[in-house]
Amino acid sequence: MNKPLRRIAIFCGLLILTLLIRDNWLQYVKADELRTDEHNRRVAIERYASPRGDIIVGGEAITGHTTTKGDFKYKRTYKDGAMWAPVTGFVSQAFGANQLESIEDGILTGNDDRLFFRNTLDMITGKNKEGGNVVTTLNAAAQKAAYNGLKKQGGKGSVVALEPSTGKILALASFPSYDPSTIAGDGASDAKAWKKLQKENNPDDPMLNRALREVYPPGSTFKVVTAAAALENGLYTDADQKTDTPLPWIMPGTTTPLKNDGDLPCEDASLREALRVSCNTVFGKVGSDLGNDKMLETAKKFGFTEEHFTPVRASASVFSDDMNESQTALSSIGQFNTAATPLQMAMVAAAVANDGALMKPYMVDELQARDVDPIEKTEPEELSRPLSPENAQILQSMMETVVEKGTGGNARIPGVTVGGKTGTAQHGVDNKENPYAWFISYAKDGDGGSPVAVAVVIEDENAVRGDISGGGLAAPIAKSVMEAVLKSKQ
Repeated sequence: MNKPLRRIAIFCGLLILTLLIRDNWLQYVKADELRTDEHNRRVAIERYASPRGDIIVGGEAITGHTTTKGDFKYKRTYKDGAMWAPVTGFVSQAFGANQLESIEDGILTGNDDRLFFRNTLDMITGKNKEGGNVVTTLNAAAQKAAYNGLKKQGGKGSVVALEPSTGKILALASFPSYDPSTIAGDGASDAKAWKKLQKENNPDDPMLNRALREVYPPGSTFKVVTAAAALENGLYTDADQKTDTPLPWIMPGTTTPLKNDGDLPCEDASLREALRVSCNTVFGKVGSDLGNDKMLETAKKFGFTEEHFTPVRASASVFSDDMNESQTALSSIGQFNTAATPLQMAMVAAAVANDGALMKPYMVDELQARDVDPIEKTEPEELSRPLSPENAQILQSMMETVVEKGTGGNARIPGVTVGGKTGTAQHGVDNKENPYAWFISYAKDGDGGSPVAVAVVIEDENAVRGDISGGGLAAPIAKSVMEAVLKSKQ
């Protein structure tokens, strides 16, 4: 072979070798990446080619599916979608998925590795592939009471209810909300609905999960944490022991008195009396006397400063470090930099109700195959012990006084022991915005156990400022949720 032909042959050989290397690279090395690429329409077609499994509440599916005429055979549907959206999230042929629909997507689509054996058997026997189920901890009656209470109140708000002994989430409501069914497809109507739901087009931000993702100044509900810190650090050892609190009390390093909300009997008031009438001076001074480090330590034990995964992520609640005495005082009454999610404040109430043990909150009880065989079961897990049992019981007696004889009277349930704490949290520049109305509580059953702890927050820009209070706006909603849970336990 002459020299030019030899060069051409070598060049062609190199081209063929390059082609083979590239082909093998695509088929073996990049195969999984290409197969799952979001821009590969075959992936999306396969994803919606079989029915999606369901999200279950109380033995009933709150999701479903319907067939379509396009490339995507099945589309997700929701029962009472707006009520359950903070739990389910959405799955959309055009816009992806979030919350449980995203986190448990492998189970719901049937693509989870734990379903491999079942899927292989179905393929051999000729059965169509179907997704598994996600069984939640939610209580349908409690969720309905929470959502309807928020809807009736109007404005914006959220409710979280927990089972203190396990950490099970019983209710997780956010208002205003949205129906995930309206964005489940990939048509023009879904695109229009999606656009209307975006915050830039809807200032009410209905897709915001206020229960888990919004942090608010907790106001006087945080005084429960401050009372816990006082008891745990031995600053005071008895609910009825008089505190060393002058009136007025001037915040350290300033000439500014910390004001109470009205002419309240707060001078040297006991912790019980101070919680009953909500004395800023008493709890501000407690926080200042304990100092930033001890207050931060107690707040962290209740779950502050850390994200929580339910498995849906909840934003971290805030209690700052490096604060001076007066800043610590303000933070100890739930103002200054202190901010909390409704989930966090429900955790505070739950820990007190559970004799000082804080359980990890969770909303997925079990994952199932399509034949309801269990794949994974969630076991309760203790996060921390913010309080000793003895101090928790002292704090319970204080919170029960708040409901029996104090600002939380609207949460009273005949024949049931209820503990609670109201809060009216200032916010905005110079506190000019309408305050947030808070209420945290728990209820005891006939055996003395606490099957439910609740946190409610209301933000109503249109309400008359003087009419806004935790006891007036939030406590009645908490009462209805607690009643729903207690009734379901009978």
